[in-house]
Amino acid sequence: MELKDLFLTPLYLGIFYAIAFAVRKRFTNSLTRKYFIPALSLKFLGAIGLGLIYQFYYGGGDTFNYFFHTKVIYGAFGDSFSTGLKLLTSQHPPDADMLRYTGQMYWYDAPTEYTVIQVASFFALFCFDTYTVIALCFAFTSFCGVWAMYVTFVKLYPTAYKKLAIAVFFLPSVFFWGSGLMKDSLCLGALGWAFYGFYHVFIDKKNIFTAAVLGGLGVYILLSVKVYILLSFLPPALLWIFNENNQRIKSATTRMLLKPLFLILGLGAGYVGATGLTAGDEKYDVEKIGERTKINQQYLTHYVANGSAYNIGDFDGSMGSLVKVGPQAIVVSLYRPFLFEARNPIMLLSALEATLFIWLTVSLFYRTGLLKGFQLILGKPILTFSFLFSIIFAIGVGINSGNFGTLVRYKIPLMPFYLAALYIMQAMASAKKAPARRPQLNNPRKLRRLATTE
Repeated sequence: MELKDLFLTPLYLGIFYAIAFAVRKRFTNSLTRKYFIPALSLKFLGAIGLGLIYQFYYGGGDTFNYFFHTKVIYGAFGDSFSTGLKLLTSQHPPDADMLRYTGQMYWYDAPTEYTVIQVASFFALFCFDTYTVIALCFAFTSFCGVWAMYVTFVKLYPTAYKKLAIAVFFLPSVFFWGSGLMKDSLCLGALGWAFYGFYHVFIDKKNIFTAAVLGGLGVYILLSVKVYILLSFLPPALLWIFNENNQRIKSATTRMLLKPLFLILGLGAGYVGATGLTAGDEKYDVEKIGERTKINQQYLTHYVANGSAYNIGDFDGSMGSLVKVGPQAIVVSLYRPFLFEARNPIMLLSALEATLFIWLTVSLFYRTGLLKGFQLILGKPILTFSFLFSIIFAIGVGINSGNFGTLVRYKIPLMPFYLAALYIMQAMASAKKAPARRPQLNNPRKLRRLATTE
């Protein structure tokens, strides 16, 4: 960070807040309005805090590597606009004018990292290439997607709107790691847009054009930056669509007969989508997933662990090894590190969140009973989707990470969905025991206009 960060950050914060207050009335209602500014403020806090932690605690890291590349592109614009534009659009192969710049950028040929650099460089053009302001831009962009996620959950289950806000906005790991100049910020926002788009296009079937554009943008970002999030999201999302449409069939007998068919179609479409999206990809091809996972696990465990390693066994990509390590991967992703495993303040925060997940999960199934709990999950398509996505994603990141230091970042996309599902189940269980009045909106028409992305 530089001196200009101190002068420009307050100015741009004022601009962002002015925009937020100007649009808040349009994109909120009586239930959600009070969370709009606090949630945005936490994103800004996370963006600035992440930069400070990386600078003064870690002494560097990915966020400053992205910024270094951004500085190179920004400098190229100062020398030659056309050359800067070629770098910004990632022209391949680079021409003679670009070589002096591409030679400095070790991520120029790394598509996933360079996508983040392109977004950061675009923002840099409007803020004098200031690290903290670029981070705020990432936070604001991520917030738009996360807000879309929240209002979709609220539309699906309005009575749980308070606790849904906790699940989506107020988990420390999520707003810290998902706000700054990192892949995670873009992907968290993109996941929110994809979730919003799938619901509005295929289930609610309203505001289809806008939802399709935003959902498509979210899918594109995930495909470009972290395709494994999309691979985890796609099968449960397709199953969600089939389940919702199945429930609209009036005949109970027809519903029962068609449900297995919908299940097979959803899982089949998800598998075809996953293999099609990753075919030929060196990092994510389904055929190579066992080999890549083993390499990642060994590297992250032995070279980046710093005392926070865990071991769930070897995974070679076979179904047998998946059955063996899958349950352990779910436990480590959702419920660890335990409090006694915390080695530093960041791990302690993650351990506190994991403890919350343990307590809510155990208390909820204790109250409802194991069988009734599963009946609730299978009977409500949004719960089936949320838990299935969380489990698939938990297995993936739990197997790949190898240490809690990386796991705390990798797992943030599943955390809002898992906790939101728990809170919805909690509200459903309470409603069955003591039916409560459904809160009413001041203006029901605004329910379709909650998201900042509409």
